[in-house]
Amino acid sequence: MMMERDPSNEEEDQENLIAQRERGNNLSESPVRTAFQIDDEIADTRPFNSSCSKCCYFLTIIVVTVFIFIRFYTTDVDNVSKTGVMNNDSVNLMRESELRALYLLRQQQLGLFKLWNNTLIDNSLNATAANNSNFVSTSLFSSVLSEELKLELISQISLNKQIQQALLSSHQLGNLLNASDNATDPSLDDYGGLHRCRKMDYKLSDRRTIEWEPRSDKYLFAICASGQMSNHLICLEKHMFFAALLNRILIIPSSRVDYEFRRVLDIDHINKCLGRKVVVTFEEFAKSLKGHMHIDKFICYFSQPQPCFLDDEHVKKLKSLGVSMNKLEAAWDEDIKNPKPRTVQDIMTKFSLDDDVIAIGDVFFANVEKKWVMQPGGPISHKCKTLVEPSRLILLTAQRFIQTFLGKNFIALHFRRHGFLKFCNAKKPSCFYPVPQAADCINRVVERATAPVIYLSTDAAESETGILQSLVAVNGKTVPLVRRPAQNSAEKWDALLYRHGLEGDRQVEAMLDKTICAMSEVFIGSMGSTFTEDILRLRKDWGTSSLCDEYLCWGEVPSFIADDE
Repeated sequence: MMMERDPSNEEEDQENLIAQRERGNNLSESPVRTAFQIDDEIADTRPFNSSCSKCCYFLTIIVVTVFIFIRFYTTDVDNVSKTGVMNNDSVNLMRESELRALYLLRQQQLGLFKLWNNTLIDNSLNATAANNSNFVSTSLFSSVLSEELKLELISQISLNKQIQQALLSSHQLGNLLNASDNATDPSLDDYGGLHRCRKMDYKLSDRRTIEWEPRSDKYLFAICASGQMSNHLICLEKHMFFAALLNRILIIPSSRVDYEFRRVLDIDHINKCLGRKVVVTFEEFAKSLKGHMHIDKFICYFSQPQPCFLDDEHVKKLKSLGVSMNKLEAAWDEDIKNPKPRTVQDIMTKFSLDDDVIAIGDVFFANVEKKWVMQPGGPISHKCKTLVEPSRLILLTAQRFIQTFLGKNFIALHFRRHGFLKFCNAKKPSCFYPVPQAADCINRVVERATAPVIYLSTDAAESETGILQSLVAVNGKTVPLVRRPAQNSAEKWDALLYRHGLEGDRQVEAMLDKTICAMSEVFIGSMGSTFTEDILRLRKDWGTSSLCDEYLCWGEVPSFIADDE
């Protein structure tokens, strides 16, 4: 029996979802976006088209050559079968035909090796161009296609070799071919483990960073009010960037006004990664000030739809904690519906204050140094893979689940459905796909990744997941969709959560789902979902992003779209 749960249902309304404005551009960004992003400034895709033409040209030659060989070789066999007699002349003729075929295959193999070496040179040139040009995405198109071409070349070289071996076997020449090819046969190991869904290298050590060296008596009071947990985590990460710029210690919100972050995040990990105290819990802050908590300056990043994006209820909750504050002021005219791009200089000018404790309100929608903030590894200098990551208990539980049910080679799918239809249909094009179309898209990824199982993180009803499971199959074989089962005393993979009183906590379960997805070999996400975006952040930072990661049915229009209300 399945546990009734919807761990990814963190975005109940449109405020909880990232607008499709940039996310629709995702394919990969070097190195400042997710593994999906494509620059929307691309206007010229000629390198892609040119490479595609060359690819088709060479592959056509390969296919025609193999076809001619097969026809040439089988003709003699047909003739023999018709006569029913194999005299010495026929045998000699067949042997001669085989040797001629071997010669042609050998010539084809040498041509393939030459083409292979050219792709290595082209790849090097593409990498140089990407490092010295603003046309990152155009280079990326060429690079991805180059990888596909190299993979197809390896496949054809392997097929060529198998045919030669089959022909040689009739001449009792054993492994002569292997011995002669050792110096020229390109292997996957020799070329850095090349395979279709290999991991992305974002070169985190080369990223642009800022030091976070806060003054011990200066604080930034984090406030996050928009949406659900994933939105609040993004808001918290942006607060960290502000705190680093302003040389302040960040105060993590109290669970009485926000989520209980300590249950899902490793807060101590953040301080360890920086080697100093950069974040404190609200309880630690209250203790240090002996209960006399006052926000000296409340200057709002957003002025619309209300100052600091705070309603009266949130302000009342803050005051119930014993936090006093002065009147809310707006730093500038800024609306969450159309946030202006801001620079570090803008922030320093408006928010560099001498007051001990300041607050700037919710900054989930803030657009400050976007490429810098979104880069893999984040904008802050630290000695870990990522600053904001799941708690140790959740990490261990995710590992135990994977070892129990999935194994190393699995695909993770975040299949967002609840409240998603209306949100997606407001976009052009829509991002809400009928189940059969979604299944087709999933099947294509499974074929590329050759994974035997899919981990399903979803808030969809059983009526939808049941149909999805019946349609996810490759080569006539069903690919299981695995979901976390209900707690069972006979199973020990989730014992850590049970022992620490974390079982049944919806936010813990959601973070566990994110962690499992972030550890997968390949990930399929839902366009526009902050739940998906947080998984992508972890995958970038942990180094688990792959070339096969993508949004579900990326680039497709739903086969059917309902009318508006």
